[in-house]
Amino acid sequence: MTTTEKPGTLLRILDYSSRADPYPLYAELRETPVALQEDGSYVISTYRELTDLLHNPHLSSDVRNLSHPMPSHEGETTPAFINLDPPEHDRLRRTAMRHFGPPHTPGLVTGMESDLTATVGSLIDDFAGKEQIDIVDDFAYPFPVTVICHLLGVPREDEARFHVWVDALINAIDYNPKTDPKEKLEKGVQARKDLRQYLGGLVEQRHGRPTDDLLSRLANDDGPDGRMTDEEIVSTANLLLIAGHETTVNLITNGMLTLLRHPEVLQRLRDEPGLVVPVVEELLRYEPPVHIIPWRAAYSDITVADTVIPQGSQIMLMLASGSRDPNRFHDPDRFDPGRRDNQHLGFGSGIHLCFGGPMARLETQIALTELVRRLDRPRLVADPPPYRRSPVLRGPIHLQVEQGDG
Repeated sequence: MTTTEKPGTLLRILDYSSRADPYPLYAELRETPVALQEDGSYVISTYRELTDLLHNPHLSSDVRNLSHPMPSHEGETTPAFINLDPPEHDRLRRTAMRHFGPPHTPGLVTGMESDLTATVGSLIDDFAGKEQIDIVDDFAYPFPVTVICHLLGVPREDEARFHVWVDALINAIDYNPKTDPKEKLEKGVQARKDLRQYLGGLVEQRHGRPTDDLLSRLANDDGPDGRMTDEEIVSTANLLLIAGHETTVNLITNGMLTLLRHPEVLQRLRDEPGLVVPVVEELLRYEPPVHIIPWRAAYSDITVADTVIPQGSQIMLMLASGSRDPNRFHDPDRFDPGRRDNQHLGFGSGIHLCFGGPMARLETQIALTELVRRLDRPRLVADPPPYRRSPVLRGPIHLQVEQGDG
């Protein structure tokens, strides 16, 4: 099988002009399931090949296994477990999960439902009297930020500080030395240092003074795998802080945008609140919050769709493309909450399946249910809305909605 794609398809996907609708370009990309790029990296875009790789033990998540270093990871001494391989990945994930979900804390997520509903209700109460609302600034951002700060034990009043750092980190994820100013990378590297120093200070305060938050539990609990080092706790907290709100902001915003584009589904959800569970699952397939895993590394030579990918090669996984693959999903470009066998890639797959998926699902289910129930005849102000710069974590930067008579 050839490994050359249509010239420039990936570059067009990464270009900001395609952010509002990359899906036709994903269809082009799928014509060549394994596409060799000019820089020697490989792009994987079809469902079968993506799922095979995500479960392949020869695929590494550790940047140190790449033949060429990744500039965006410069200065990273203790990677988060999402960027590690077994057995270290397994140890750190197990230790974190002891305090975040089953089997040790099975009721953590479901036990927050009433608090989440109250937070959502309070935010929507503030819409009163407003003819126009920004779903991002007024709702989809403050909601998950409040939740993850509470879970971790990060002061909510510090949000303005870490918001700047998180933005710089995300902007640097897809840094390309050929096309991007070096300032973009430098800001990302400095933001990583600043955020880790900030979180390190919070961890240091927790030693010997246990409370109920996750930072305190990690700093004071000796589980079966032993206690994390402070550096490991900081890396884990860094991951959860970023992933715990950035992806959920996108999922809620993409969800509201999709419902407003499909008023018949919005009305059904208003009439049948229980429909929200399959609605959110279909959103994770149809308009996911994470579109691309920018890199993985080949431990050894890997054969994918009759193409040999050499050891050390960078591999880019186009998750959103796989979830629209017509060889796996019937009529994939149609938003269908009644879809059966919806094994999407919205939260990835394999050992790195999204750690916070259960929380993101519940937050989005509550958010969309209440928005649909309480907004008065909502209408989009602009379609498409303005999008964030990142092709990796894709979602509107603003979503202006009118309500009432207008």
